[in-house]
Amino acid sequence: MELPADYYSRVYAGVLGKLIGVYLGRPFEGWTYQKIMQELGPIQYYVHERFNRPLVTTDDDVAGTFTFIRALEDYGLPPDLTDEQLGHCWLNYIIDKRTILWWGGNGNSTEHTAWLNLKKGIPAPLSGAIATNGKTIAEQIGAQIFIDSWALVAPGQPELAASLTKKAASVSHDGESVYAAMLWAAMESQAFICQDIETLIETGLSVIPADSQIAGLIADIRRWWREDNDWQTTRQKIETHYGYHKYPSNCHVIPNHALMIMAMLYAPDNFQQAQCIVNTSGWDTDCNAGNVGCLSGIMLGLEGIDAGPDWRGPLADRMLISSADGGFSINNAVRITDYLVDLGHQIAGLPRPEPKKAGAQYHFSLPGSVQGFRWLNEERAVPVDVGNEAYQGRQMLSLRYHHLAPGLHASVTTQTFTPPEIVDMPSYELMASPPIYPGQRLQATLIAPPDNIAPLRVQLCYRIYDENNDLTPHVGEAKTLAPGENATLLLDIPDHGGQPIGEVGIRLSTDAPAARGRLLLDAMRWDGTPTLTLKKPRDEDNFWWRAWVNGVDIFSRHYPGRFRIANEYDEGLLIYGTREWNNYRVRSDLTLHLGDYGGLAFRVQGMRRYYAARILRDGTLQLVRVRDAVTRVLAERQLSDVFERPVTFDVIVNGRSITATVDGQTLCVEDAERDAFTGGGIGLLINAGALSTDAIHIGNCL
Repeated sequence: MELPADYYSRVYAGVLGKLIGVYLGRPFEGWTYQKIMQELGPIQYYVHERFNRPLVTTDDDVAGTFTFIRALEDYGLPPDLTDEQLGHCWLNYIIDKRTILWWGGNGNSTEHTAWLNLKKGIPAPLSGAIATNGKTIAEQIGAQIFIDSWALVAPGQPELAASLTKKAASVSHDGESVYAAMLWAAMESQAFICQDIETLIETGLSVIPADSQIAGLIADIRRWWREDNDWQTTRQKIETHYGYHKYPSNCHVIPNHALMIMAMLYAPDNFQQAQCIVNTSGWDTDCNAGNVGCLSGIMLGLEGIDAGPDWRGPLADRMLISSADGGFSINNAVRITDYLVDLGHQIAGLPRPEPKKAGAQYHFSLPGSVQGFRWLNEERAVPVDVGNEAYQGRQMLSLRYHHLAPGLHASVTTQTFTPPEIVDMPSYELMASPPIYPGQRLQATLIAPPDNIAPLRVQLCYRIYDENNDLTPHVGEAKTLAPGENATLLLDIPDHGGQPIGEVGIRLSTDAPAARGRLLLDAMRWDGTPTLTLKKPRDEDNFWWRAWVNGVDIFSRHYPGRFRIANEYDEGLLIYGTREWNNYRVRSDLTLHLGDYGGLAFRVQGMRRYYAARILRDGTLQLVRVRDAVTRVLAERQLSDVFERPVTFDVIVNGRSITATVDGQTLCVEDAERDAFTGGGIGLLINAGALSTDAIHIGNCL
């Protein structure tokens, strides 16, 4: 089938709308309309600064929406994707009481309850069914807050979007909650080809039972909308007839869905007004505003978002996704858009789109995109206006400077790891690994337009966390660009003792008496095999440990001189690296203190997708591939005396070839099966015991 001609930009607008809504509504989530009006007034713009909070935080609405869609990558496209596989997706990417979900307790948080069911072996959709959990738990709001991505990969296909949404929502919810999710996904899907809100509502109603409570609710709101001609009057009727006092538990879908429908009816053509209505109305503001923002974004496009205040500037495309795949955590709206559009092409049976600008991680190809790049307010730093412009037929990042002179400089960077403010962030825990590592080559293509005043010195730069939790700058070789010149800068990143790289970017300076103009960044990328040694720094409390995705009960930062992990009852993983790692060598001397098994994992893609060289309690050495609930032994040998002594692990992965040498015993396999993993990070593996090491070495496989 054909995709809409503006599919790419509308997906981007939908993603931005979701982020804007979530981050706008997040600071006052759970407030009533009355409290919002008394303390904040009508919500016309971001209010995070009034709460002394960062704008971009971890949030379940963002994490769940852009994590669970990865089931399409991991398991298969429709119609092959099953409910049970979506449950497996949860078990792979969610870390107990740490990532994605609101961990509010069994029988209290719907998602937490469903997660526990999955862990006990109750598959989806029974994990979220009314028959399993009861009507109250099953009909809370969570089903619809995660569904936008299913519509974004199925443009103009409302039945498909609703079908995928039903499978995804049924992992944790049932009944009216699932109907609400299906209806909204169908509306978003149809919004790619139709911008009439009443038609979109009819499309949504066509995919759910006509006698459902959601359908009856919408009939009431449409009638009140025609009668009232005032959203505050309609809001009061919603509170009276469908308010929280009518429904048990803490966040039922019915009241919140009502506010979303109301906001879209009263402001179908005005992004800011729709956000004002749904946020000022209160209750689950970040969830409601996120869904409304995505639908508004798809309907109105980038022009609709930009028609009001500057929503995009403070956001700068940034987003945080906390999951067991740490390399996906520090993210941005352009990267997610590329990911979703690629899936959309596959579902439509079309050739996958060519990667933008030869697959550069930062390519700025969408109008207005900045992919997290912001001016760095350093000592003796000249301000820079960061934007996006079309130049020579391509969208590029524009860095406009005004008063550059000798002794002054300007740096523009983008976040590649957990920001310093995470320490004080009152929200969901962030699990993340940097996307870029020592041993890799950073590269940027730059253009100095001919109307610049004076030559410009440019350098690649990055900032890395030091032992005091401060981001310290490092710069590459300087190159002078005269007006009208362009250049490609290269920088091989050295090892910094395993400390994470927090930002990458460009530094500007000049030798001229004064320089004005702009620098255009066409693309920035990195390539190569990570080459570094991971050791525990002497300072136990700095940011080094945050680069590990913690899937174990205990990750000790205080054990002298060593990484030490422990898990109480079952399997745990401590993960480092990204899914983009493919061919590499990893070496470590591991000490198994106690446990059913322990060892070194590699090509790790989450908690239940990895390879490992592991030692069992009886001394059996195994090379295994784990995929969901299935562990396949690829090769094995016998060892002896495996506890309380260092055992050398040396693993090389190159294409389908895996060679693991453990305690002098070598296991070699060629994993040519369909379920083989070709990329992923490394990890320490332990089951019901403890394991430690003093260093892990990662490098080239050749």
